[in-house]
Amino acid sequence: MSDGEDPKPLRVMVVDDHPMWRDAVERDLQDAGFDVVAVAADGDQAIARFRAARPQVVVLDLQIPGPGGVEVTADVLGRDPSARVLILSASGEQRDVLEAVKAGATGYLVKSASRQELIDAVRRVAAGDTVFTPGLAGLVLGEFRRMNEGAEPEPENELTPRETEILKMVATGMSYRQIADRLVLSHRTVQNHVQNTLRKLQMHNRVELTRWAIEQGLDGDDG
Repeated sequence: MSDGEDPKPLRVMVVDDHPMWRDAVERDLQDAGFDVVAVAADGDQAIARFRAARPQVVVLDLQIPGPGGVEVTADVLGRDPSARVLILSASGEQRDVLEAVKAGATGYLVKSASRQELIDAVRRVAAGDTVFTPGLAGLVLGEFRRMNEGAEPEPENELTPRETEILKMVATGMSYRQIADRLVLSHRTVQNHVQNTLRKLQMHNRVELTRWAIEQGLDGDDG
């Protein structure tokens, strides 16, 4: 909504049932300048504390007691569609990744990711980008394409060629900055094209847009 840089630190919640890991992630994020407004050890705590603290980004382990990470993701985004969920999990299993994405997670990192990769991922999902541990983006795209094989692609609702081009890049997980560099456009122009696309497709946020693009197989296969 705001055009300029937000001077307030990004509000983040960390959910993990391993205290040492949770504390380490919380410390890394705080050291990087984020405002960790809540931590939780299980699904019930996560849902209750999300309501109270209203974080912008939830860094969430999938395997937690109570409602699991997939259920927490769906609940959180049902309450606040503007929130972002970044899964940080020990599992890189295809089923886990796909379930998380279907529930609305915008990013998925495995726990072998470096501290800097985590910090960058939190920033990127907050900005509306999709972020996956290398290798997982292709897995997600391939699976959604298989699921949609044989289905007639929906009309693109009169998207311009440039909007379609940018939408394909969004579907592959490229950041707005990467798209701007690739197309020799300004960051703001790329954002404007995405906003226009959201309006045309009657969607509310970039998470819905990315999921729709993936489901349509808009991953640049047509060369």
